[in-house]
Amino acid sequence: MGIVDDLERARRAYERRDWAVAYEELSAAADESGAAALGADELLALATAAYLVGNDDACIRALQRGYRLQVDGANPLGAVRFAFWLGMVHNVRGEGAVGNGWAARAERLLEDQPDDVVERGYLRIHEFYRYLGQGDFVGALRVGTEIAAAARRFHDPDLLAQGLVCQGRLLMYSGRVPEGLALLDEAMVGVAAGEVSPIFAGNVYCAMIEGCQEVLDFGRASAWTTALTRWCDTQPDLVPYTGQCAVHRGQILRLHGAFGEALEEFNNACQRYAAAGSQAAAGLALSECGDVLRIRGDYLAAEAAYDEAAGFGFEPQPGRALLLLARGRTPAAVAAVRRLLAETGDQVHRSRQLPAAVEVLIAGGHVDDATTAAVELNGIAESFGCAGLRAIAAYSMALVALESNEPDRALPEARAAMQLWNGLQAPYEVARAKVLVGRAFRLLGDEDSATAELTSAVRIFTELGATPARQDAEKLLHRDIAGGLTGRELEVLRLVASGNSNTEIAHRLVLSDKTVARHLTNIFTKLDVPSRTAAAAYARDHDLL
Repeated sequence: MGIVDDLERARRAYERRDWAVAYEELSAAADESGAAALGADELLALATAAYLVGNDDACIRALQRGYRLQVDGANPLGAVRFAFWLGMVHNVRGEGAVGNGWAARAERLLEDQPDDVVERGYLRIHEFYRYLGQGDFVGALRVGTEIAAAARRFHDPDLLAQGLVCQGRLLMYSGRVPEGLALLDEAMVGVAAGEVSPIFAGNVYCAMIEGCQEVLDFGRASAWTTALTRWCDTQPDLVPYTGQCAVHRGQILRLHGAFGEALEEFNNACQRYAAAGSQAAAGLALSECGDVLRIRGDYLAAEAAYDEAAGFGFEPQPGRALLLLARGRTPAAVAAVRRLLAETGDQVHRSRQLPAAVEVLIAGGHVDDATTAAVELNGIAESFGCAGLRAIAAYSMALVALESNEPDRALPEARAAMQLWNGLQAPYEVARAKVLVGRAFRLLGDEDSATAELTSAVRIFTELGATPARQDAEKLLHRDIAGGLTGRELEVLRLVASGNSNTEIAHRLVLSDKTVARHLTNIFTKLDVPSRTAAAAYARDHDLL
C-alpha cells in the first residue's frame, strides 16, 4: 500500500502544481520499488516535476529510465518521446552534443515508423533550433510552419503552442511583425486556457514576452508579464522561468521609471539563474542592470555590470556604446555602433541598435549617417506598428532634424514621441522628448514655451534620479553666453577662432568638409553673426576660447 499511496499523493500534488511534493512522492515510490512500479507516465511526471523544481540531474535520470522502459517494451514511439525530452533538457543545459545525440537517436527510432505520426512533429522542434543556430531563418520558418501544421492534424496543444511560437518569432525576424505577433497571441490562447503542459507553457510565456520586448511592443509585454507572474506565483516551488519572469518585470519597471525596483528585479533574476544552475542566462539581466545604472549616472557600476554580462557571453549593446559616449569616448562609441549595424541584418535586431546609433553618430558629427539611420528606423517602425518603436523612431527623427537646424520639422516628431511615450507611461522617455520639444521651441524663437518644456523635463529627471539627463537639461534651461551651441559646435567655433580652415577643422575632428560647413551655418544662426570673423570675435568677447 505504501507505493500506491505515494503515487496517489504524487498524482494529486501534480494536478495542483505542487511540484516539490510531486517530486518527493514519485521519488519515494521509485526508491521503494527500484523504479519497477513506475510506468512510462509516472516516469515522465517524475522527470517533469524534477525539472520544474530545478533538479535537472534527477530529471535526466527519470527520462533515461523511461526511455529504457519503452525500448525494452518494444514501444519505439514511446521511446522517441523520452529521447525528445532528453535532447531538450541537455540542450537547455548547454550540452548541445549530448542533446543532439538524443535527437539523432530519436530520428533513428522513427525510421521504421509511419510517416504521419505526431512524434515526428516533436522532433522537428530540434530541427527548428538547428536552423536557428545556423542563422538560416528561411529554413527555420519553414520548419516552424510545418510543426504547427502537424499539431493541428493531431490536435496536440503542446506542439501547436510551440509551433506557433517558432513560426511567429521567425515571421518577426523576417520583417512580418504584425503577422508574427498575431501567431504569438494565438499560442498564448492555449496557455491561458490551461491546455498546454507546464514546460511548454513556460517556454511559450517567455518566448512571447521576449518577442514583444524585441520590437518594443510594451503593451503586450506588460500584459503577458503580469500573466507570467501570476502563473509563476501559483507554483511556489517553480525554479525555471522565474529568472526570466524577474527580468521581464524589471524591464517593465524600468519603462515606468521605477529604476530602483527594476534593479532589484534584475538582481533577483541573477540569483534565480544561479539557483537554477544557469548563470549563463544572467547576461541579459546584467546588461539591463547596466542600462539602468548608466541612466542614473553610476558609470563605474554600469561598466562592471556590462563586463559581467559579457563574461557570460552576452554582448551588452548598445548600452556599452552609450556608456562610452557618456564618458566622453565618442570615437570609440561611433566605432562600436558602426560595427553593430554592419553585423546586424534582420530588421528586428537592427531596430534595437538604430536609436543608439543615431545619438552616437550625431555626437560624433556624422549627421548624414545619423539621418540615414533615423530614416531606416522610421521605416521599420511604420512597418512593425508597435507604439514603443514608433515613439523612439519619432524621437530619432526629431533629433536629426534639430541637428540640421530644422525646428519646424523636428517639433511634430518630438511631440509625437512625447505623446506615444506618455501613452506607455514611460516618464523618462517623455522627459527626453520634452527636451527636444523645448529645443525646437527655442530655435523657433518661442523662449517662454522652451523654458516651460525644459523645466518640466528637469523636474521629471530629478524625480527619477536620472542625473546625467537632468544635468544636460539644466544646461539647456540655464544656457550661458555660449548661445545654445552644442558641444561639437563649440569645438568648431574655437578652431575657427584659432584661424583653422574648414579642411583643417575637418581633419582635426575627423569630419567631412560638408559637416564642418553645416556646423558653421548653425553657429552663425545661433550667434546671429554674419561671418567667420564675427563668430571668432564673439568667441573672444564671451570667453569661449
